Amino acid sequence: MQTPQEIRFSRCLQEGTVLCTLCPQACRLQEDERGRCRVRFRRGDKIYLSSYGQVSALALDPIEKKPLYHFYPGALILSVGTVGCNLRCDFCQNWGIAHGEAPTEYLSPKDLVELADNYRARGNIGLAYTYSEPLVWYEYVYDTARLAKEKGLKNVLVTNGYLNPEPLRELLPFIDAVNLDIKAWEDDFYRRHCEGRVAPVRKAAEIMAKKVHLEVTNLLIPGENDREEETRELVRFLAGLDRRIPLHLSRYFPNYRLQLPPTPLRVLENAYKVAKEELYYVYVGNISVDARTEYNRTNCPDCGQVLVERTGFAARVTGVDGGRCGNCGREVDLVLPAEGDEKR
Repeated sequence: MQTPQEIRFSRCLQEGTVLCTLCPQACRLQEDERGRCRVRFRRGDKIYLSSYGQVSALALDPIEKKPLYHFYPGALILSVGTVGCNLRCDFCQNWGIAHGEAPTEYLSPKDLVELADNYRARGNIGLAYTYSEPLVWYEYVYDTARLAKEKGLKNVLVTNGYLNPEPLRELLPFIDAVNLDIKAWEDDFYRRHCEGRVAPVRKAAEIMAKKVHLEVTNLLIPGENDREEETRELVRFLAGLDRRIPLHLSRYFPNYRLQLPPTPLRVLENAYKVAKEELYYVYVGNISVDARTEYNRTNCPDCGQVLVERTGFAARVTGVDGGRCGNCGREVDLVLPAEGDEKR
């Protein structure tokens, strides 16, 4: 087991506790006490990360699986996860590693980056920090992302966005793309189902939209966050940031502690129509392969030309010519290898 790593964001309080300032949970820890994320603990007047380098999952995935549809479509990315999470969603899809006692193996930042670099020959573009919540792994992600950036590898976050602005702003210069999971528009949902608040996630979205390629996922849960007006509010918020932000509407299936029926397809279809009123790119996930075709294509907002065809997690760029729509000439809202690495 690797020696725990001292964390970067904390301060001692007058009453004798030590405050973790990484995320909005603001855990005040007594000696040997762990934070809500389960992977940060106090020893003396400092807080340490027990999961530094502890990898619970590692796989070479399609970038579309994150899901990221507008960032190097069709590429592969080495995806890595640890254990722990700073939210406690009762519908968690990866609860075994987020809240359970999953086995891990140590992998240093240097070794992980070397592995990602070696996978370039198989089509790998970089590293995706995913599966559990990567932001509670902050110090490891920060160290690894810096090394990966130096190697010319891409860094991707798949995250709940529950992080304070200061650490987020320090991390983002090393991050190329984010899929942000906005679980609901209303604060009541976050309090009842996630033991958190929505305001910090909205703030994170505002910061990310200005710094990196951003895509958003919203899991629609029947009777909990699937009202049309909630979808409208979320869409208006995203459109106010940038109408080009892709929104992934995802179908709920019962998991972990929340046992409800799957999201009806009509609810997803209606949410799709509502979102398309203000956003250029809307997709529907967790539905059958036959139903995916219409909802997984990327079309030019001006002329409707198909720019990217998708079947399952496989993607093929078809309607792009020199970074523009092959039909009408509009500049495409895709990050492609030939277009450089800047945020579009």
